[in-house]
Amino acid sequence: MESSIQEINQKVKEAGVQIETLLREIGKVIVGQKYLVERLMIAILADGHVLIEGVPGLAKTLSVRTLSQAVHTKFQRIQFTPDLLPADLIGTLVYNPKDGNFTTKKGPIFANIILADEINRAPSKVQSALLEAMQERQVTIGENTFPLEAPFLVLATQNPIEQEGTYPLPEAQVDRFMLKLIVDYPTKKEEKEIVERMSTGKKIEVKPVLEPKQILELRALMNQIYVDEKVKDYVLDLVFATRHPEDYKLESIKPLISYGASPRASIMLILAAKAHAFLRGRGYVTPDDVKQIAMDVMRHRVLVTYEAEAEEITSENIIQKIFDQVEVP
Repeated sequence: MESSIQEINQKVKEAGVQIETLLREIGKVIVGQKYLVERLMIAILADGHVLIEGVPGLAKTLSVRTLSQAVHTKFQRIQFTPDLLPADLIGTLVYNPKDGNFTTKKGPIFANIILADEINRAPSKVQSALLEAMQERQVTIGENTFPLEAPFLVLATQNPIEQEGTYPLPEAQVDRFMLKLIVDYPTKKEEKEIVERMSTGKKIEVKPVLEPKQILELRALMNQIYVDEKVKDYVLDLVFATRHPEDYKLESIKPLISYGASPRASIMLILAAKAHAFLRGRGYVTPDDVKQIAMDVMRHRVLVTYEAEAEEITSENIIQKIFDQVEVP
């Protein structure tokens, strides 16, 4: 077992050069935002979708666009608006009066990296049109089902302010996002560099440094990363504590939780922890990998009660209490 872990360790360190090259290319444009960029790397490695929340001007869209430029894949930016229709997203059947047949016109969803900008600005029927694509990696138009080309990644942004005219995402869709990221303001030093870099009027060229085939190879290697039974049990303890807090001496938070994290949370947490270990150049997962990424995996999967909302207690507060209580192996 030890020899195989050492082999994976060596392979991960060698493959890490590709990720470092990608990060350097993104760093030409993006200043700071280490948390956001690292989580985007985790999403690429773990084949998961990301929901990014933050006030306007924090480079959410720019980060995703820069990532798409640095990866040699097809990119589509879709601006979600209240008048958007599902057909505008996935495509539709077009009638041809000459031969009386219907032909399929594919929508912008047929790309590798999808930027769903301000996803909460579109009605739920449009948001739900993404469900099949996000989970099954396929799209059904009429009677035909079309597989989506790998890698397929949905990176959605939403604005926490100006809630007039917005539509909260259905819980079924929110659960399909591997990570929900909360992006904050840059530091004063970072913002000074942003101002200096972005006020010259010069366009910064980003070169594609990673091919789709390489991404799939990196994913295959990431899946080999070793996860000990104790680490798996730790992940399950964190997830089960959101459903049955009384079993973990957390009776005080039971009235605050409406619904706990789903089994998808356990799967995503293991995958994200593997990707986190990969970025650290390790072929095995530690409990710290789990803890570092768990908030992003679980914050949108734990639903709070009206009582918690009245007391201004968020899902993050509840998850933090679980982290503090559940024993680390």
